[in-house]
Amino acid sequence: MTSGNQLPQFHVMVKPFGSTCNLDCSYCYYLSKENFIYDKPGKISDEVLERFIKQYIEGHGAGNVIFSWQGGEPTLLGIDFFEKVLKFQEKWSTPNIKCDNDLQTNGTLLNDDWCKFLKKNNFLVGLSIDGPQHLHDFYRCYSNDEGSFDKVMNAANLLNKYGVEFNTLTTVNRENAKHPLAVYRFLRDKVKSKRMQFIPVANPNDFNQKSAQYLSPSALPLMGSKQAKPGFNDSIATDWSVDPDEFGNFLCRIFDEWYKHDIGNTWVYTFESAVYTAVGLDNPVCVFKPDCPFCLVMEHDGSIFSCDHYVYPEYKLGNIMDNHLTRSVYSLPQLNFSTKKKNTLTNYCKQCPVLEFCNGECPKNRFISSPDGEPGHNYLCSGYRKFFQYIKPRITMMAEDIKKNMKL
Repeated sequence: MTSGNQLPQFHVMVKPFGSTCNLDCSYCYYLSKENFIYDKPGKISDEVLERFIKQYIEGHGAGNVIFSWQGGEPTLLGIDFFEKVLKFQEKWSTPNIKCDNDLQTNGTLLNDDWCKFLKKNNFLVGLSIDGPQHLHDFYRCYSNDEGSFDKVMNAANLLNKYGVEFNTLTTVNRENAKHPLAVYRFLRDKVKSKRMQFIPVANPNDFNQKSAQYLSPSALPLMGSKQAKPGFNDSIATDWSVDPDEFGNFLCRIFDEWYKHDIGNTWVYTFESAVYTAVGLDNPVCVFKPDCPFCLVMEHDGSIFSCDHYVYPEYKLGNIMDNHLTRSVYSLPQLNFSTKKKNTLTNYCKQCPVLEFCNGECPKNRFISSPDGEPGHNYLCSGYRKFFQYIKPRITMMAEDIKKNMKL
């Protein structure tokens, strides 16, 4: 949070086609949203789109305004839709505003025309890819179980060919977590990714109906128990969720490779965020901040929700067709949502020697009990604890060198 009367900066991720997607990935946390957050799937209307762009620019006032387009799969809307986006941005921008756009995509629809458009208009692209073919296709398939790897690799090759700036988003699941170096080296050497995000798949079994905060405390298993790991009949986690300890090992093995060979050449968000913390700078990664940043979501019908992972009825803040966007952003429910992350840490978490790096991670993953039985603990705790303790000595040395060079 900011001090005094200054309002915190905010960001809104837009789902212009809702949860509609041409893939049917097993672990997708968003496909089920259409069943209970709006009457029917649909795409954003011109009226909602223009009103959002106008209000979003007004809410920032000056500087760079970052528009993020996600899904579902936003490229299903076609290039014409994004040309319309650019026209509305130009219409409502002022001399003090610069609009930037990023696009998260599964890559299956990208072709030469798409890449020419993205390059010409300076879109930053996030490409979802989970590793080599046998690992990527394990969960990222079409509804007929056909894998998507070949089309995604074609997209990566085209992005490189046309010089489109892109990063890779890799979901770390129960399958690819067992092969950390194969995943990392593939992304580095074959995909030629210079910026990598490793996002753990962690879902309780009924995540499609309610958030972790609405689970019965008595149903949350102890950290380290079989029920707090995937693959057991009575596990609280979905079968595709990453095993917490394997996730920690995944990060440790990749960190060793990165530390030896790729510092300065490859940006791995989890590693760089730890450096920021050690230097004493604000952590750039959402889930590692002390409070939840003001990163909201707008659905295709104009509805505003607290967070991408909290698109549930109880976290709906309003609709831009009824009230200005900023009224939802700076509403009391959203202020409470932001600070609740820090205020609901378990005692085990508060006493952790690497709390400064993790800060309890994302509240959506707090669906187990701590070793001493306190509910609301993070499912991934054992993995993150192992990882941050493992890298802390080297990260601290890196931070000291950086501070000397920056004369901090």
